[in-house]
Amino acid sequence: MKAETATPTVEFTQRLSATRRGARLARHLSVHRLDAWGIPYDSELSDTAALIVAELTSNAVTHGRIPGRDFELRLLLSAPTLRIEVSDTRGERVPTAPVTPPPADAETGRGLLLVVALATAWGVTDRVVGKTVWAELTLR
Repeated sequence: MKAETATPTVEFTQRLSATRRGARLARHLSVHRLDAWGIPYDSELSDTAALIVAELTSNAVTHGRIPGRDFELRLLLSAPTLRIEVSDTRGERVPTAPVTPPPADAETGRGLLLVVALATAWGVTDRVVGKTVWAELTLR
């Protein structure tokens, strides 16, 4: 799945440590930046973006981590679209859209289901080193 993006009106990029703390910080930075761009805290769009950032960054630090390497969070706002990108250094571990939900007693495996359900579009783009997993939300 590939989506074309227009030139962003505003952009935010931050490298973070590939740790649970880095993933948590990415979520906090995202809602703070969105608020500064006029998307208020606790709005539906802010909450949805925070959930997608949390899932993508969690996957980056769990499945895309190489010790000593960071991941990158990038937010691009170009009306009518908010694009969330999370890049990591493990290009050989490409996520695929889940076909069926995990068993009810499974403790993992629901993250991409949430991204698929909430995002207008999502996909994976190769990088020179690693990959970028992205999701887009339509501004309402």
